[in-house]
Amino acid sequence: MIRHAAAVPGGTPGIADDDRPLTERGRARFERAARGLVRVVDRPDVLLTSPLPRARATAEIAARAFGQLAAAVEPALAQGTVGGIVAALARQPAEAMVAIVGHEPTLGALLARLLEGPRGERFAFKKGGAALVDLPSGPGAPGRLVWFLKPRILRSLVGE
Repeated sequence: MIRHAAAVPGGTPGIADDDRPLTERGRARFERAARGLVRVVDRPDVLLTSPLPRARATAEIAARAFGQLAAAVEPALAQGTVGGIVAALARQPAEAMVAIVGHEPTLGALLARLLEGPRGERFAFKKGGAALVDLPSGPGAPGRLVWFLKPRILRSLVGE
């Protein structure tokens, strides 16, 4: 699970919230974080992304870092519910490693749901942060948190 990198702030005049792009700094910092991500996780089989520009750009950076990986748009990652994202994950091949790029607060709530946290609980993802969850019985059963990393930790794996 990856939260999109830093984007133009919400409420910026002339830019609708759904159209906010990554900032140059956000893009550069996530390029380093993505290189760190490659060091701590195997290449995913599937990369799903929200259709919103900031998430798509983040997914493209991750895809390049992993090499020859194409991102597929999953609308539930933008406007969907946690249940909708779980359903999208359930449609993926059972043995596939699936990476998703999305938004807060939904990603944090999804992570809590996958770990069977109390209803309403969530983890707070930093922009460009990532988590790895092992779901041996699929997304409908409790998972195990392998790691949950802030973007500065991912960047530190390759140097700032």
